[in-house]
Amino acid sequence: MIAEPYWLAYILPLCVLLWGHVQLRKRREVGARATLLENKQLGLVEPPSLHPVVDPAICVGSGACAKACPEQAIGIVDGKAVLINPSICIGHGACAAACPAEAITLVFGTERRGMDIPYVQPTFETNVPGIYIAGELGGMGLVRKAAEQGRQALQHIAKQRGEEGELDVLIVGAGPAGLTATLGAVEHKLKFVTIEQEDSLGGTVYHYPRNKIVMTQPVNLPLVGKAQLGEISKESLLAFWQEIVNKFSLPLNFSEPMQKVEPIGNGKGFVVRTPKREYRTRNLLLAIGRRGTPRKLGVTGEDHPKVVYRLIDPEQYRGMRVLVVGGGDSAIEAAIAIAEQPGATVTLSYRGEAFGRVKPKNREWLNDASAAGRLTVSLNSSVLSIAAETLLLNEAGHARELPNDAVIVCAGGILPTPMLKELGIRVETKFGTQ
Repeated sequence: MIAEPYWLAYILPLCVLLWGHVQLRKRREVGARATLLENKQLGLVEPPSLHPVVDPAICVGSGACAKACPEQAIGIVDGKAVLINPSICIGHGACAAACPAEAITLVFGTERRGMDIPYVQPTFETNVPGIYIAGELGGMGLVRKAAEQGRQALQHIAKQRGEEGELDVLIVGAGPAGLTATLGAVEHKLKFVTIEQEDSLGGTVYHYPRNKIVMTQPVNLPLVGKAQLGEISKESLLAFWQEIVNKFSLPLNFSEPMQKVEPIGNGKGFVVRTPKREYRTRNLLLAIGRRGTPRKLGVTGEDHPKVVYRLIDPEQYRGMRVLVVGGGDSAIEAAIAIAEQPGATVTLSYRGEAFGRVKPKNREWLNDASAAGRLTVSLNSSVLSIAAETLLLNEAGHARELPNDAVIVCAGGILPTPMLKELGIRVETKFGTQ
């Protein structure tokens, strides 16, 4: 009887801690369920690339996966892990690594929407000898893993050198995979050229939102060694890459898209044509990402210099009359960013009746900006023609002329899948498989 108070001294704090844990878990589940329901209502149910699938029969609901996900794309609902925010999942696999029950598998595509993935061997060579694929085009959008693939591909390419008068390798793309491969080509003293269709390095990273955290783990780079970057913003990562380009004087041919690839008759090399010249190369490394070639409007005047296909710096549009075309997150984010610039007049044109698959936060910001009169939303509209100081907009069947200084088209890209198939590269459509 004397010992009873001592037992209570231990049991009561434990009970309080357990009660607090249960209440916190319940609150988190309520939040996760609300996020899941909201994304279902908005139609944001399809992950963009590699993503986790949870086996509920194995999942123990520990919540370790949710804690490990920096994007908060996964959560616990009814005691089981669920992908509650599919559209922001980037497939880094931290959730799978953290799961104590090994209940998570990383897959490409879903049962409803397949994802085209080119076949590559462990060396990253495709079924066509001499053509290699590394990075996002092969389904791996993570910066660290894309860079690693570029490094490994070059190690194998270095064994397949070209003959007199031809390149050892032509590298297509200046994103993480292409830049790392370029470093590898310098390290192995290869004859090479790196071309990039855009006018800047970074590939897909360049198009990330401002201050987005893009890498959280070290990466091994040829000539550089292990880069301990930790958590780094998009801007800092691009600055890091630029320092490397400057330090090693990496030759990068910007604004030079690959137009056509033709195999050489003896099966040992390729002729690659660009708008600037023709290259003869033993090997071809495609590190071009999955953004593809920008989808154009196909209207008169689209070749005017004021028409661009991405937002580089919102401040350059101060005091200008701007039309943004598109109905996705990139278009909405561009329109909002420009609308915040002093003196800017912004119109957002979208051919649909309503914005569908957009992030809830972007939808909220768009509604606020529209209500405040900072931008005009024009639904059921499309561009008819573009002139130097005006453009013609079709709004629900009625033509309207708008004063205009700049047009930004955010209509996505045309994936290179047809080109890959034309070259004979095997492309597999994944429906929720590895």
